[in-house]
Amino acid sequence: MRRAGTSWLLAISTMVAGTVASGAVTAPAARAAGPVAADDGAAVAEETWIDPRTVDLTIRTPAVGGQEKTRVMLPAGWSRTAGRTWPVVYAYQGGNDDYLSWVRGSQLASLAAKWDVIVALPSGGTHGGYTDWYNYGKGGTPRWETFHTEEVLQLLERNYRAGTRRAALGVSSGGQGAITYAARHRGMFAYAVSFSGVLRLTKPGLPSMLMLQGLGFGDDPFRTWGIPGVHDANWKAHDPYELAERLRGTGLYISSGTTGLPGPYDPDPVNPNGNVAGAVGEFLVGITATDFVARLKKLGIPATTNLYVGGWHNWRYWRPELDKAWPLMMDALGVEAPAGS
Repeated sequence: MRRAGTSWLLAISTMVAGTVASGAVTAPAARAAGPVAADDGAAVAEETWIDPRTVDLTIRTPAVGGQEKTRVMLPAGWSRTAGRTWPVVYAYQGGNDDYLSWVRGSQLASLAAKWDVIVALPSGGTHGGYTDWYNYGKGGTPRWETFHTEEVLQLLERNYRAGTRRAALGVSSGGQGAITYAARHRGMFAYAVSFSGVLRLTKPGLPSMLMLQGLGFGDDPFRTWGIPGVHDANWKAHDPYELAERLRGTGLYISSGTTGLPGPYDPDPVNPNGNVAGAVGEFLVGITATDFVARLKKLGIPATTNLYVGGWHNWRYWRPELDKAWPLMMDALGVEAPAGS
């Protein structure tokens, strides 16, 4: 079976029993009125149905500029015209990756297939994908935070029966994004999960490391949050550590390695195959996660945490963490466990 890209107009004309093309996946029927745009004009330009419960959306986004992808995994019994909505898990990618990283790297798709929940995997760009870029105080594109917290949410809620009971889940920079969004948009997410995310952006020395990373991606790193020491107010406005009080009432799961030393899922520590980036990266995020968890404890904000000693910055650790965090997230969303689980 091949993939078939189907526009909303074509889906309307074929209806539920229509076939887009010989051997193609049949798209569920669209509402007769067609897709509803987001408030700023963002719209679904195309649907590509992978199977009857999985669709890739191409979104025209004024916030980011151009087109971005979002994969949507739909629960059994879903339809466009259902008389109910479904809770949603928004799963955010890490940097220098793409919106399908959760599919390639983890068991998220198989989990989604068993539970009565929608899972959305929006693109997050390769760098600085979880903030509206400061651009030296001028604003403008890319506005990733607006894309994620306004455009994608509105498009799914207006067109795909997504509900307002939501969770945010992320790895690496996506973990930072999940916690930042939950704090900056208080009440938007019932639960937020970070696996190896940077959770103290303004820890002394860390902004310089992030600026070097931005240079590595070929960007002007000062465009993201501004120049450290000059635009500190904007940095703090996006720092989970500084925003921690705003997470009161949100369920939290925080995990990270803390030392950069190899752990049980890494290569032989005597011959680690030169995985310096994975080791150093996890050491740095571990420092920030440790600070963030201590901040939560000081504020009396409950969280489920797993700060493990050994382990590098990779999916081998995030997969077992997903198994631990998933049922807690589902409980926060009010989603019942499937029979036999």
